[in-house]
Amino acid sequence: MTDSAIGLARTLLFVPGCRPERFAKALAAQPDMVVLDLEDAVPAEQKDRARQEVGAWLAAGNAAAVRINGVGTSWHSSDLDLMAEVGAPVMLPKAEEPDAVADATRGGRLGIIALIETAAGVLAAPKIAEVPGVHRLAFGHIDFCAQLGVDPGDRDSLLAARIALVLASAAAGLSAPADGVTTALNDSNMLRDDIRYARRLGFGAKLCIHPAQVDVVHEAMLPSAVEVEWARRIVSVSGPRDAAVTVDGQMVDAPVVKRAQRILAAMSRN
Repeated sequence: MTDSAIGLARTLLFVPGCRPERFAKALAAQPDMVVLDLEDAVPAEQKDRARQEVGAWLAAGNAAAVRINGVGTSWHSSDLDLMAEVGAPVMLPKAEEPDAVADATRGGRLGIIALIETAAGVLAAPKIAEVPGVHRLAFGHIDFCAQLGVDPGDRDSLLAARIALVLASAAAGLSAPADGVTTALNDSNMLRDDIRYARRLGFGAKLCIHPAQVDVVHEAMLPSAVEVEWARRIVSVSGPRDAAVTVDGQMVDAPVVKRAQRILAAMSRN
């Protein structure tokens, strides 16, 4: 899996590492990235077996990222040894310390998705995003809310943290971050609303916990018909690269054209 694939992914679908019978099913749902989970989804007594299952599947030529166990756990080093062996991207949970994140790259050999799940992680996000080898930030808002004692469904309480990740990513030149999971598995309307809200804030991807969520996310990530019509008009009438023109009474200069081009590029990925 290439570094660019990490940055372009819109859907990152978690699969428990102790359930190898689900690995191929996850791929069949056609997410942009499968994330085999060795952390929260795996009981302590099954950690070693799950690592073996994940290693065998990746060694067979299948592509996936792996959420390893966090820094300070007894499984962290062994998880990283496996990732270095198979060359899979690492999702690092509870990323807080830039030095620890840098260590997880194993000398730059491993690409990192830094999962920000704590207040310390949010405050350190700008420095984490600048660590060589970090290709994306993701928001683990469930753990974040547990630490703060707030409701995960209360968007106001999470706004500052979400904006912090968006700004840190943009400042470091990373792709837009991935927003956290929607736990309501049977509520497509809630999922769509969560995605559209995250898009408005500047997120570019979504963590998923069920294959049925993948198509919904891909559809909701697309620009609206109004956005596409606007973008096509801007691109069609824009002048020389550095010149400003007027379109429908609004000034259009290079940054506006760039936004329009990004909207059309997003449509072309569908």
